[in-house]
Amino acid sequence: MKFTLSWLKEHLDTTASVDEISDALTDLGLEVEGIENPADRLKVFTLAKVKHAEQHPDADRLRVCTVETNAGETQIVCGAPNARAGITVVLAKPGDYVPGIDVTLSVGNIRGVESHGMMCSERELELSDEHNGIIELPSGEVGQSFVDWLAANDPSKVDPVIEIAITPNRPDALGVHGVARDLAARGLGKLKPLAQEKIDGTFPCPLAVTIDEDTRENGCHVFAGRLIKGVKNGPSPAWLQDWLKAVGLRPISMLVDVTNFFTYDRNRPLHVFDADKVNGALRIHRAKGGETMVGLDEKTYTFAEGMVVISDDNGIESVGGIMGGLETGCTEETVNVFLEAAFWDNIQIATTGRGLKINSDARYRNERGIDPAYNMQALDDATKMILDLCGGEASDVVVAGEVPDVSRAYKLDPKRVISLVGMEIPESVQRQTLTALGFRLEGDMAHVPSWRPDVLGEADLVEEVARIASLTKLQGKPLPRLTPGVPKAILSPMQRREQSARRTTAALGYNECVTYSFIDQASAALFGGGDDLTMLANPISSEMSHMRPSLLPGLLQAAARNQARGFADMALFEAGHAFQGGEPEEQHMQVAGILVGRTGPKDVHGASRPVDVFDAKADAEAVLAAMGAPAKVQILRGAEGWWHPGRHGKICLGPKKVLGVFGELHPKVLKAMDVKGPVVAFTLYPGEIPLPRKSTATRPALVLNDLQSVERDFAFVVDKDVNALDLVNAAAGADKALISDVRVFDEFIGGSLGEGKKSLAITVRLQPTDKTLKEKDIEAVAAKIVEKVSKATGGTLRG
Repeated sequence: MKFTLSWLKEHLDTTASVDEISDALTDLGLEVEGIENPADRLKVFTLAKVKHAEQHPDADRLRVCTVETNAGETQIVCGAPNARAGITVVLAKPGDYVPGIDVTLSVGNIRGVESHGMMCSERELELSDEHNGIIELPSGEVGQSFVDWLAANDPSKVDPVIEIAITPNRPDALGVHGVARDLAARGLGKLKPLAQEKIDGTFPCPLAVTIDEDTRENGCHVFAGRLIKGVKNGPSPAWLQDWLKAVGLRPISMLVDVTNFFTYDRNRPLHVFDADKVNGALRIHRAKGGETMVGLDEKTYTFAEGMVVISDDNGIESVGGIMGGLETGCTEETVNVFLEAAFWDNIQIATTGRGLKINSDARYRNERGIDPAYNMQALDDATKMILDLCGGEASDVVVAGEVPDVSRAYKLDPKRVISLVGMEIPESVQRQTLTALGFRLEGDMAHVPSWRPDVLGEADLVEEVARIASLTKLQGKPLPRLTPGVPKAILSPMQRREQSARRTTAALGYNECVTYSFIDQASAALFGGGDDLTMLANPISSEMSHMRPSLLPGLLQAAARNQARGFADMALFEAGHAFQGGEPEEQHMQVAGILVGRTGPKDVHGASRPVDVFDAKADAEAVLAAMGAPAKVQILRGAEGWWHPGRHGKICLGPKKVLGVFGELHPKVLKAMDVKGPVVAFTLYPGEIPLPRKSTATRPALVLNDLQSVERDFAFVVDKDVNALDLVNAAAGADKALISDVRVFDEFIGGSLGEGKKSLAITVRLQPTDKTLKEKDIEAVAAKIVEKVSKATGGTLRG
């Protein structure tokens, strides 16, 4: 939306500067996108007077002029045909930038004669396209600023143009009068009342108008018009042409320019038909589909079924509320004109405009919303302007349909400004603000003006008050503490665990991924899913047909994409939900991570190696510890089929309480997912971690033990197929309170042990908490360890 400062002042009595107006508009929500001020580019130029003008000795078309300036007389070589003694000109001195030719002047030498400056034409100063000669001014003092001279003699040439961005909820600001209303409410001037006159017709209108029944509901609510006969069309007056040019419109003729003026001045699109070209009555109806029309832009448009159009007996003559037809358009020969003002359904306008790909000013305003209550008065106002500019005689008004009733009122509660916005604004100021914006107040009810379709509730009244008062005055204030002491935790235990898992896994060097919850059926089947219970009824693609049963397929797909792009080594993780069925209780939280490739770049010292199962185990244990899992856990076998059968472990608190799984992924899975190994991974289940018996907002106290720990070594002879893990778990269970750690430190096969036997040596660490261990206490625990291991594995203590 563009307008000039002088145009704005036709509606706003103000002395505010352009900068003050710009700041206020942006603060009011009408963001200023740009200001084009001609005075900025003309401020360096001054007036001068040509004292003498002589023929250049070496050029027939050049003259050597002696020019009187505010710095004394200077010599300028000029090629303009009107360069002569006695005229007042506009001077550009060496060092000045001339915008029309994009040149910064310097002292020149033209055909052997020095030239100290330039006498400018209108095109060189970007005032017009005139360049046949230099500017001749009828008056002016030597040294006077050219900007000051223009402001006093031709102010349109230095009229600033302001461009603002209009949000879809503010169609009233698509007219200059609406912008002025907001500025007046802010206090930057006084809004000038609109001169509204009733124009009575002197003869019946010979053109009839009708609206089809199926078009009244959501097509055209009201269509009004009148014939003005005996007009004399021609160029518009200079002031109107200047305003239209400033906002980027091309003046066409007085009749058309009047409609464009009301489009920008009042946000009221109008249309004029050459009445002598209209055959029969004008009918507003829906297109059957397939009809064509040549628009005013000389393009041919083909209509789809249901589009709202205006037709006469010859066919379609206009696209309702969007663009007129070339056949009935006004020209300089137009003598009788039919002026139309209508209120259209904005949804229908948007649909038709998109279908025909027409972007006109009329469509832009009609689809956002115009003032329905102004429809009939707009017809009178435009009629008066046409009569004043073009002469003629107006007929009675013909109307089809009726203006819709958009009246509504909402309660004004002054206290809601504090509760909703946090600003303390007196009730009297609130009422004054709404009144200045056009609201009618009756008691505590505020009646919304017809030009504000966006105000639809009490909260919108608060928004208007706060907007005019300026949200820049809003000051942050801390809320008072409602309850003493430490506030109750906001996050749930699961949310805190998820947060801790994310931070810890990222700190371990993993990159977080956020993948879709939907995967393809084949990938889901690899991880125990892909059945009908998790199939989507309306998937967005064939590759997202099922809910994921695990986070691992999404991470593996991400790894495959990275490997295809040359990234072989990576650590990825994700925290999210997996789904075993379609019911809410059949989804659970997971934290999963994968390690692919090597631990680091290749190194001459051998520091880099392929990732292994123990890397995944260490990271899984670190994340579990961060989520609050107990330190003493069991590592068991028997995980799902997508894990390597001999290189994985389940982290358990018992046979049925699984906190997570770690290990290598099965080679068949990696091949199906097109991922090159080695790949180790872990999947953790935060929901399986027991909650602490006592809920506290503080960390538990640090437990330090000053009693000496004791380590004892045991070597057991067991069958060759006995897992070391079974032996370790059995030894750790001998005395859970006293035994703090059990680890394998040696394995021996063969020799005197015999066929099918092996020796496993373990170290058991005993940590007393209440007293120092004596030899008999140590022997008692050792006996329990031997008994437990023998019972669990069938092994014997090696002699």
